[in-house]
Amino acid sequence: MTAQEIIDYMVSQGDDDQRRILMGFFKTAPGEYGYGDKFIGLKVPQTREVVKIAKQLPLDEVPQLLTSEWHEVRLCGLLIMVSQFEAQAKKRLAYDEKAIRRRDEIVTMYLNHAERANNWDLVDMSAPKILGHWLMLPTCLGDKQTIMDQLAYSANLWKQRMSMVCTWKTMQMGDAAWCLRYAEIHLHHPHDLMHKAVGWMLRELGKRVSMDLLRDFLDQHALDMPRTALRYAIEKMTPEEREYWMKR
Repeated sequence: MTAQEIIDYMVSQGDDDQRRILMGFFKTAPGEYGYGDKFIGLKVPQTREVVKIAKQLPLDEVPQLLTSEWHEVRLCGLLIMVSQFEAQAKKRLAYDEKAIRRRDEIVTMYLNHAERANNWDLVDMSAPKILGHWLMLPTCLGDKQTIMDQLAYSANLWKQRMSMVCTWKTMQMGDAAWCLRYAEIHLHHPHDLMHKAVGWMLRELGKRVSMDLLRDFLDQHALDMPRTALRYAIEKMTPEEREYWMKR
């Protein structure tokens, strides 16, 4: 399949009722964070079925999907990149020079089109499996922290969210440092979507790495962190401990 064939097929499967539901769910009205986004009206499993067929799409065709006006087509492009990255990130290929170059090529394309992942679902379904996994693997792209900080300190909400939620994968692999760094950077972010992202990743820190590390973070920051972030962070604690932190 070519990128254009993918787009034509996905558009042909659109559903107007589902489109209206998605436009409301992803806040596309004037003044909302998804304003202006356009939907075909496909459910995520439908998009994933397309990805299964098109996962070998040449990488140089993917930008045509990423620059599409259609939300679902952009998601398809991102998930194709996820599939191709994961194929090159298997344990036996971690230090393979060809695989390293291929992974770096995918990451570079992802970063170059980061603004096209312009809603939370697009970020959350791609950033951990591309950027997060890349952080734990060899690379030739340079200093990883510098690259990630460029996302974190950008003026773009979705790039900022990428820097935070990609740490889900690093924590799954036992590394808490990236989460702690970007949780502190984004702790007082003005947007509720970032409060949720920070709290979510802190919750995962306690779940996947160390509850004591989470408690140490809360000891330092619970007093002044956004309440939404705090509620998300302590969600897996006992009722008694949740009550303690909320009173703090």
